[in-house]
Formats: sequence, C-alpha cells, structure tokens
Amino acid sequence: MAQTLSVTEVARHFAEYINRVSYRGESFVLVRGNKPVAELRPLPAGKRLGELPALLASLPHLSSAEADELADDLTAARQALARAEVHDPWRS
Repeated sequence: MAQTLSVTEVARHFAEYINRVSYRGESFVLVRGNKPVAELRPLPAGKRLGELPALLASLPHLSSAEADELADDLTAARQALARAEVHDPWRS
C-alpha cells in the first residue's frame, strides 16, 4: 500500500524518497491540499518489447541436426498424446 506524502515533503527530501523507491520498492501518493496529484513508484522490471529482436538474436541457435531431432521429438510426442487414453477425474 502506498504511503501518502505532501508534495512539499517530497520536494524537501527528494533524493531520500527516490532512494526509498529505487532500493526498497516503496510507493508514495503525493498530495497537494489534501488532493492526490501524483504517484511515485518503482518502474516494472523487465525488458521492453523493442528489445526482443536483439534478445532473440543473442540466444544460442540449434544446429540443423539438433533442429531435426527436436522436430522428430515433437512429432513423436504429438502422436503419443493422440493415442493416449483420456482420463476423466470427475467420473466415479
């Protein structure tokens, strides 16, 4: 839950609150005249969608033989699933 602080308080101790957000993951709702006007919170961690092509390019690639083996394994698994007996856990 975000703590409520006045804009003046945050302005006076800006670096402290930025550090609390950055290092402790705290969130704050900033108020002016008892009216919420902004929120100070950590940004979500992760990668941006625009970084996906570079990330994918950095991953190791399968050799042709490995890709063929993977395709064979997937085909065999699909065939085994198609032959598998479906078990209904609700049937008594």
